[in-house]
Amino acid sequence: MGPLSVSTSSHMAVAAPMPTIRSGRTSSRPVGVGRVARCAARPIAVMSMQSVGAPKSVTVAQFSGLRRITSAIRCRRVTKHTMRATTTCELQTPLGANVVPVADMDKILAERDGCGVGIIANLAGDKSHKVIQQALTGLGCMEHRGGCSADDDSGDGAGVMVQIPWKVIAKWAEAEKVAYKEECSGAGNVFFPNDEASARQAKEIVIKTFLAEGLKVVGWRKIPLNLDVVGKFAKATQPIIEQVIVESTTGKTGDDLERQLYVGRKLVERQMKISLAKYEDFYFCTLSSRTIVYKGMLRSVVVGEFYLDLKDTDFESSFAIYHRRFSTNTTPKWPLAQPMRVLGHNGEINTLQGNLNWMASREAIMTHPVWDGREPELRPITDSAISDSGNLDRVAELLVLSETPMDQTLLMLVPEAYRNHPTLDSTYPEAKAFYDFYAGMQEAWDGPALLCFSDGKTVGARLDRNGLRPARFWRTADGFLYVASEVGVFGDVLTDAANVVYKGRLGPGMMVTAELGSGEFNVHADICKKVATAKPYAKWLEQVTRPEGLDPVAACTMSAVECLKVQAATGYSGEDLELVIQSMAVTGIEPTYCMGDDTPLPVLASSPHLLYDYFKQRFAQVTNPAIDPLREGLVMSLEVHLGARGNILMPDASSIPKVVLDYPAINDTELKFVQDHKDLNTVTIPCRFKAGGGAGALKAALEDICEQAAKAVEAGAQGGGLSDRA
Repeated sequence: MGPLSVSTSSHMAVAAPMPTIRSGRTSSRPVGVGRVARCAARPIAVMSMQSVGAPKSVTVAQFSGLRRITSAIRCRRVTKHTMRATTTCELQTPLGANVVPVADMDKILAERDGCGVGIIANLAGDKSHKVIQQALTGLGCMEHRGGCSADDDSGDGAGVMVQIPWKVIAKWAEAEKVAYKEECSGAGNVFFPNDEASARQAKEIVIKTFLAEGLKVVGWRKIPLNLDVVGKFAKATQPIIEQVIVESTTGKTGDDLERQLYVGRKLVERQMKISLAKYEDFYFCTLSSRTIVYKGMLRSVVVGEFYLDLKDTDFESSFAIYHRRFSTNTTPKWPLAQPMRVLGHNGEINTLQGNLNWMASREAIMTHPVWDGREPELRPITDSAISDSGNLDRVAELLVLSETPMDQTLLMLVPEAYRNHPTLDSTYPEAKAFYDFYAGMQEAWDGPALLCFSDGKTVGARLDRNGLRPARFWRTADGFLYVASEVGVFGDVLTDAANVVYKGRLGPGMMVTAELGSGEFNVHADICKKVATAKPYAKWLEQVTRPEGLDPVAACTMSAVECLKVQAATGYSGEDLELVIQSMAVTGIEPTYCMGDDTPLPVLASSPHLLYDYFKQRFAQVTNPAIDPLREGLVMSLEVHLGARGNILMPDASSIPKVVLDYPAINDTELKFVQDHKDLNTVTIPCRFKAGGGAGALKAALEDICEQAAKAVEAGAQGGGLSDRA
């Protein structure tokens, strides 16, 4: 039997060995290639918790138990000739039995992966239990959009975001004989470590920290739960779940109360890392005076059965965001279920590493008067240990609490493709200046992404500029707004058709919002006009310059021999010159090759390489689906912004970088333009070291470059260049 490798397109995969298959017409077919494969040998199962991305081989390991897999896996047995078979496995017999069911192609093509998300909102702001019931119905129809664990019962995650059920809490308060002022109070569901001692310690930290912040813990409400519906694997990690009710002792209300609760939560999280051994198992689902989230490692239909609060007819809300999770870039955990605190996200953030790095680099200058100088206590804003959705949620939450409107926050973080956009040019051209301004201020959090969001005042949905996630919305005559990743979730497509007064599909980069209470429903063009005209973005952009109209570079004055020496010294090969540079010079476009790069890694190559060859760009873990050339030309840009970035919480004319380059590769004339620009105050740093400097010479030179760059920035430089000629 040959070695077995498994490539996964999900967070879990299972494969069992099959009889050796040889290519050629005379080879006999393996037993059971088709619907059922029978194998006399004991099956070996492979469980992979890897991120989705380029196929990765995983180590074969013994595993016993029951498995059900709802995502495609690719099994490859390496023999003299290679066999590949793509299949979806549903393994319902104990591993170790002789029968291994294998799905046929019809079953394979029926499988689909991806999160499910939706919104229900009463535009007049009228609260009712009907909204909760409809949200659970819609969520129950999203089971096919989520992932399920090996026990066929533990979901990747599901949940709902709703308004705080003050009627339900009032009944608890009456029974417990506690009092509070609703307008000065907030509540949140809390996950504690699943041992009583750690939970008690965590509660003490919460109470003490909150009290110092002017927040009194009114009490801990034990949320009624039906533990029988939780899957085996989810139950093993299930936290202790309680609801905390908090009152502001300083009498704060509204947005001020939201910020007080936010600061209190951030300080508690910081203190947990210091004082609680199991701090990673402590988590605030929310802490707000407006919204609350009920979620967990559950299947869609189980959420309403697990949280008995959701069955209480006194549980009322004017809106609900529901979400069913298919875990891709992270291992399923209770806190990673969605919705988050302001967002429910269908998709992935494929620019995550850059987003986290840029956010960390700008934290020190992110200030706003509403925080009264306490910004350092709110840091770090992001956390690489949580999911991509969780980090985007954290950034959005901070912007909203810093008086950035909810719709503007989403336009900033997830911009549309605003170039070569005829509809934008004719309908809401004001948005171009807004997007241009924030292109230099805030890097895009690129999806695929369908985002449903709410801060308790505004509710809406946003599709990223790639447009690779489905979303439809419809408004009814009785004053309801519905958004869903597919229609028909309420089973009333035909019976309620006459009640629909407006409907549509979210296209790439589009958004819809509703203002709870006022009943105002906004479509994308109106939202963009309102946000883009709030500040003089076009006037602020007048100070930005581009290296345009410059004299072309002079012809090469080097001899052929000198040119060849320089090319060799800088790492150009004959293949580079003939297949890449010559092709680009003749056609004006980048040459296209087949997928894959068989060039040996520099560290393993037999020939020496230049320093920068040892660094590789990390591309997206998940393309899902792969970007096509036509869409790439519409939604992607190579523009580079040079200069200091200002405070994104309080943007003004001085906030944006002063130079924009159309491409990252520039010629000598453009380089001189950048070096001489008065606003950049650039410095040139030598990047050489002595060849005979002995061990550590390269490291010392690199450290010196970093030190010189840091000193230059402190002295006011906004740009720097590395040169081997300086």
